[in-house]
Order: sequence, then structure tokens, then C-alpha cells
Amino acid sequence: MGGHGGDRGLAARFLTRGRPLSCAAVDLAERLAFDRAHLWHPYTALVDPQPVELVVAAQGVRLRLADGRELVDGMSSWWAAIHGYRHPVLDAAVRAQLERMAHVMFGGLTHEPAIALGERLLALLPPPLRHVFFCDSGSVAVEVAIKMALQYWRGQGEMQRTRLLTVRGGYHGDTFAAMSVCDPDTGMHSLWRGVVAEQLFAERPRCRFGAVWEPDAMDDVARLLEVHGPTIAAVVLEPVVQGAGGMWFYHPRYLAELRRLCDASGALLVFDEIATGFGRTGTLFALEHAGVTPDVLCVGKALTGGYLSLAATVASTQVASGIARGAHPQLMHGPTFMANPLACAVAAASIDLLAASPWQAGVARIERQLRAELEPARRSPAVADVRVLGAIGVVEMRTPVDLRAAQRHFVARGTWVRPFGRLVYLMPPFIIEEPDLRRLTDAVVELACRGPCGA
Repeated sequence: MGGHGGDRGLAARFLTRGRPLSCAAVDLAERLAFDRAHLWHPYTALVDPQPVELVVAAQGVRLRLADGRELVDGMSSWWAAIHGYRHPVLDAAVRAQLERMAHVMFGGLTHEPAIALGERLLALLPPPLRHVFFCDSGSVAVEVAIKMALQYWRGQGEMQRTRLLTVRGGYHGDTFAAMSVCDPDTGMHSLWRGVVAEQLFAERPRCRFGAVWEPDAMDDVARLLEVHGPTIAAVVLEPVVQGAGGMWFYHPRYLAELRRLCDASGALLVFDEIATGFGRTGTLFALEHAGVTPDVLCVGKALTGGYLSLAATVASTQVASGIARGAHPQLMHGPTFMANPLACAVAAASIDLLAASPWQAGVARIERQLRAELEPARRSPAVADVRVLGAIGVVEMRTPVDLRAAQRHFVARGTWVRPFGRLVYLMPPFIIEEPDLRRLTDAVVELACRGPCGA
């Protein structure tokens, strides 16, 4: 009885008539202390963890904290909330779908939101990308792409094609196959040596976006394909923009030349557009900068509108039919929440919202402002580089950023920016207006220059 009474007391403490108590009714310090003691956050230790801010609401481009302060969001919640928060169209899509059903298994069943989202995706993508596998996260989308490539070659009887080739500086997720094609130095290879599969790494594409093309930029990847070609199942990389592995923008011609090399060697080409898809680089997909179509494409993040976790792996007809002709014709993957109706409904609404908006003009406006307002940071001796493409602005420091100090700096200035390594970057929602973006760029430049940058 005593144990049950304690449970009821605990429940009463946090629930009132079936509803959670607001932060105002529970001591804020106590709530944060519980978080600090018991909840793991990304890339954070439980011993002396990084500080966190308690968000109680989000609207437009602002996050409201429990103490009433508001922060202009420069991260789009890790690049997903391209329309900002609480967009009425997307809220309505979730509510309407919730009236029908929140979830149903995708094994042996289907539903209209999945079909509608599949139709929208294929209408946007170049042929022959025609077969959609819905996943529950970007990392899983990469896992599925790798499975597709391996299973394709098994279906062709080429059992020796088991390796993947990628480029240094990439990031593709934190699950094990995805980790194996992340950068071997900045990724987690050393921690998981002997467990993570050892893949082939070419040098990072060094010819920058907007620079004069350097033909010898292909030498290293060409050499690896020539030497290891018969064992390579696929080449996996982020087109044009490398995201969390280094925020590096490279020449689109690299993709065209890589397509030619893959065709010659037989390796499949996989593009990870999880960070770049749906307008972030100024084109709907980054592959459009090069006019190149991969054999398999991964999308996520902005696909969701920032609402519910969802991703997709889209295969060419050649890949899909190659798998179907194999001894095991079923693609061997099936997440429990695959094609969740709520997630599919809001993703379809997000695509429609993007298509109906002047997003290209908006991204171009953001790009111009980022270029103009981040450029003063280049004058600081602490800054190694400043680069901008589409709605992505990056200030690369010469030494790693003190994350604790940086968070205090940005929050004190009413902004939310989350640096990593030596990179301080912005990926704001597409709806951001000039004054809010200026608040973000001012805060970034001030941090980069350790104060206002001089002339």
C-alpha cells in the first residue's frame, strides 16, 4: 500500500485532472535538475552535462523559454523547421489526420497520407527515381540505402561487392552502417574501431563551390574506384554541401564526374540529401546544381516541416527491379512506425506549402543578407573562413568553439545558435525576416570576433 500511495503522490505532483502542470506551477530549477540528472541529450555526458534551456512554446521563428525570454531560432531545429513553428497550415494537417487515425502499421496495409506523400515526392524528383521506402529518421534512410545497394548486388550474383566508398568530411547519421561512411577523423570511428565496418575514403572534394573547376580534383576518388571497383557496392556522399561533418561547399561538377566514374566501374551512386533537400541550397535539391541523378536518394529533415520524425529512401527502377529479381526479392527492412500517417500527412502539407510559396526568392534574400552580414567576421584573426550558400551561413574558427560559453553568449543576445567543433553556422527557417536574421548574424559575428569586428 505504501508503494502505491507513493506512486499516487508522484502522479498527483505532476498531473492535474489528467493534464501536465505548467512550468509556472513546478519549480523551474527542480525541473532542470531532473533533466540534468536523468535525461541524456545529444552528444552530452551525464557527468557535468552541457546546460540546456527549457522551451515552453515556439511560434514563427521564436522559441519561448520557461522564464519568458524569447530566442530567434537560427537552427530550424536541426534544419527541419523550414516554415518555422506552429504554421497554421501544418497544424491543421496534423489535426485533420488525428481525427482519422494517428498510426497504423504499414505491413499489409496502406493509407492515403502515404500514397499522397509518395506522389508528391516522385513529382519533384527526376526519373528514374521511382520507388519510395519511408523511414523513421535520416540515419535509418541511409541504412536502408546501404541495404538497397548491398541487396541489389547480391541479386545480381556479385557477392564480392560489399564495400562502400565515400569522401572525407561527410556525415550520414549515428547508426552503425551510417557511421561507417561518416568522416573517419571527426566521426566516431576511433571509439567503435573493430565494430564499425571499414570503408574506403577519398579526399574531401577540394574544389570549392563557385571556384574554377580543377580537373585533378577527381584523381583520388578515380584511383580508389579503379583499384577497388569490383568490390564497391556504392559511392555514398552529400551532394554539393557536406553538413554536420564540416559544412563544406564543393564544386557541382564533382558530382557529374563522379556519376561518370560510377557508371564506368559499375558502382551505384547514393546521394544523401537529408540536410540539403527542399530548398536549403537555393535549388529544390542540391543535385540540381549538377544536373546529376543518383541511383538512390535519401531525404529527411525539411521533408517533415519540423513536426514528426520521417525520412525516405528513393531508389531507381534499376535498383528496385534488381533487388526484386534476387533470391530474396523482399527489401529486408521494416520500421514499426514506417509511413506513420500523421508524419506523412504533415510532410505532404509541408511540400504543398513550400511549392505554393516564393521559397526561391526567400532563400535568395537570406543568402544575400548572410553574405553581407557575416563577411565582417573574416577580418578576425580567430576566423579561418566565411562561406554562404543558399540559406546556410558558416563561420569557421581556427580553434574549437567553447560550446558552454557560446550558448551563454547567444542566449544572452536573444538567439539560438548551436555551434559544433570549429563551426558557427546558421540555417534559419525560410520565413525569417530581415531584423531577426540580423540579430542572428550580429550575434555570430560578435562571437567570432570576440566582440565587434573592427574595420
